[in-house]
Amino acid sequence: MQANINRNQLFVASCLSLLVTSLSFGIRAGILNKLGTDFQLSTSQLGTIAATAFWGFPLAVIIGGFIVDIIGMKRLLELAFIFHLAGILLTIFAGGFWSLFISTLLIGIANGTVEAACNPLVTSLYSDNKTTKLNHFHLWFPGGIVIGTLISFYFTKWGISWQIQVATMLIPTIIYGFLFFKLKFPVTERVAAGVSTAEMYKSLGNFLFIFMIICMFGTAITELFTGQWIDVLLKSVTDDAILILTISTGVMVVGRAFAKPIVKSFSPQGVLVISAALSAVGLYLLGHSTGNSIYIGALVFGIGVCYFWPTMLGFVAENLPKTGAVGLNLMGGAGMFAVSIYMMIMGKFYDEKVLGKLPAGSNLADYNASSATPEMGAALAQAKTAAGPEIINATLVIPIILTAAFIGLYFYMKGKTKPSIHAAH
Repeated sequence: MQANINRNQLFVASCLSLLVTSLSFGIRAGILNKLGTDFQLSTSQLGTIAATAFWGFPLAVIIGGFIVDIIGMKRLLELAFIFHLAGILLTIFAGGFWSLFISTLLIGIANGTVEAACNPLVTSLYSDNKTTKLNHFHLWFPGGIVIGTLISFYFTKWGISWQIQVATMLIPTIIYGFLFFKLKFPVTERVAAGVSTAEMYKSLGNFLFIFMIICMFGTAITELFTGQWIDVLLKSVTDDAILILTISTGVMVVGRAFAKPIVKSFSPQGVLVISAALSAVGLYLLGHSTGNSIYIGALVFGIGVCYFWPTMLGFVAENLPKTGAVGLNLMGGAGMFAVSIYMMIMGKFYDEKVLGKLPAGSNLADYNASSATPEMGAALAQAKTAAGPEIINATLVIPIILTAAFIGLYFYMKGKTKPSIHAAH
């Protein structure tokens, strides 16, 4: 560790910046239906707005990965603060589709910038304990979603506007901005080890890295698409659909907090096999349950996706260390990009499914309009009740494929020793 670096304060500030990222997911998931009502937006438009955060994220995380070693992690996180502040304020004062689109894009860029700087920052601060500390850092993602969904659930129940809900994100934003502006940062682990830029880029062509990028598409979609759309997909199945997200993400917080013995017992690749299998079981239960049994599905799903994101990054950081910050950020960018594409496809697919369950010749806009009759409202609710689980069942194939892929990875890695980034230097 380089001199005069306050490791604890940097880690706390990193966690707060990720908290803002996750609050944006949790609160947006809770207010998505309300935004649709207030601004008369279709499910496809809501899907586009939600997906915009996932466009901004890969854009920022990939660009950030390429420039983090040039401008430093400190400058990158100062930019994240500015984007978060602008995005939150623009959301609060949004007037329709385009202002929501732009504000969500800004927040997505901020979220990606946080990830671009904080993942290499955590691996640099804790180079001897990467996967565990990445799990501890990333517990603030589900942690913030739990806080965000509870804020949204109770504030809505108490009649507090969605604008105030969004404004709560300003508190951790200002605190993390203050800390990052005043603290001194280390250089990335790759720079500290003396691995050249050319060697880093060469490492990105490794077959194992390409395999992990492809798997990241699936793990990100399984975790983030389901979480972001749970209120829309299961709203008609249960009155408290957003609490399903709270349960599954609450399990993730606890699981990531106790990651050290789990990772030590099963290895990162072993953890990924178990995660994929449990995610598949959890999604199956969510798509085939009604009443209180749906919460069991949420619990199993939460345990399944718990270790996906940080363990994918931890595996790359430990087994492909020469890929550096670019490797970590390409992983994150690939995951978010896959989610954004999948969200748009599924938004349209969901609308088609709902429309298919309405009388022939129906128009969704008529059924969503304020002038819709009570009979039309009942028919729409019934169509949505049937369509939501069908989207979940369509997504189920992804963790099933991942289970097979990670079993292959487990046997491929058996007996291999982890390479040291310092070995050739």
